[in-house]
Amino acid sequence: MANESAEVFLLPMPRRQEWPDGAIDVATLLGKGWRPRPFRQFILKVHSRCNLSCTYCYVYHMADNGWRNQPTVMSRETLAAAAGRIAEHSRDHGLPVVRVVLHGGEPLLAGKEYIGHLVGVFRDVMPPGSTAQFSIQTNAVLLDEGFLRTFAELDIRVGVSLDGASAVHDRRRVHANGRGSYDEVARGVRLLASPAYRRLFGGLLCTVDLEADPIETYEELLSFEPPAIDLLLPHGHWSGPPPQRVSRADVTPYADWLIAIFDRWYSASNPPDVRLFQEIVYLLLGGASNTESVGLTPSTLLVIETDGTMEQVDTLKSTYEGASVTGLNVVDHSLDVALQHPSIVARQLGLDALASTCGDCPVVMVCGGGYYPHRYRRGVGFRNPSVYCPDLLRLIQHIQDRLRSDLARLEDRRRT
Repeated sequence: MANESAEVFLLPMPRRQEWPDGAIDVATLLGKGWRPRPFRQFILKVHSRCNLSCTYCYVYHMADNGWRNQPTVMSRETLAAAAGRIAEHSRDHGLPVVRVVLHGGEPLLAGKEYIGHLVGVFRDVMPPGSTAQFSIQTNAVLLDEGFLRTFAELDIRVGVSLDGASAVHDRRRVHANGRGSYDEVARGVRLLASPAYRRLFGGLLCTVDLEADPIETYEELLSFEPPAIDLLLPHGHWSGPPPQRVSRADVTPYADWLIAIFDRWYSASNPPDVRLFQEIVYLLLGGASNTESVGLTPSTLLVIETDGTMEQVDTLKSTYEGASVTGLNVVDHSLDVALQHPSIVARQLGLDALASTCGDCPVVMVCGGGYYPHRYRRGVGFRNPSVYCPDLLRLIQHIQDRLRSDLARLEDRRRT
């Protein structure tokens, strides 16, 4: 471990000197007793191409074109090396469970036989007392009975990206020729939600579209009876702001959109899990977050590309070319080496990684500075508030007010 960790500090620094480049002395942190959290979630990019060309995709339509240099499919040799490194990491850190997410591009393009082989490789090498749990994130265009039977046999949970009603979805989640994909996706989701496969249904992922009606979007998602919904803010940052996100603090279009859904969700008798809202509620009540989008829980996620390179969270590709690169790979480096990469350390430092202005914010422990890629500013780096700062503040305070009101009402009832 000592020899391997030294190798990290010999990696060439990126040309741009932006935080955290050159700003984090990992050796000093370790000397003062800081220790990294082991990785627990692994995004395996099993296929680097996609059968859709979504207009807002951070892989193909934003700042980083690294996908062009990636092998189309992760080779079986690279897969074996990745599984071996993850098994080694699990053993060395005594991890009872690691989560492996099959991702892309579009992972279904790798095929059923490849996915079956992948799961078999992991199950052969995982150490006693440690289990790999599998899920797959798909656009569902190719999702059929054959894939679902395979996933049922292998116990792979399935998450699907769906952006609401057909007119909204088909405006953004399109084929290369511009044809919408809603009908194909809806067919796949209905099959996934059917009694035969419902236990595999992980949930729906929806990117916020301010041009869509929030309640109509929510009702469309509810029509598929998902167990969980992820509402994602579009990827943007200070040097490339998301749609309608202006610098004024009194303009909060994303909070307004989300609050409409929150109030509907919060008042319902048996709503699905909406992870953003639940995480904020947990944090307001003193709990910890299980997501990077809010809170200060250290990131324990690692991406492994189709060529075996280890990368930071892949949504960093929305910021600049090479932002997610570590210079490490599963053949030559253990995962403990990646744990000491300064850019990965930066996402485990909590308050110490935030902008000074965040320290005075009344909701900093809940907001956590916002999602790391959304903090980027060209020439400065990632030590900034989120580009969504006003929206996050308004959303969190709204949820806080609803909770306080309900808790006060409960207290009044208790006293009477």
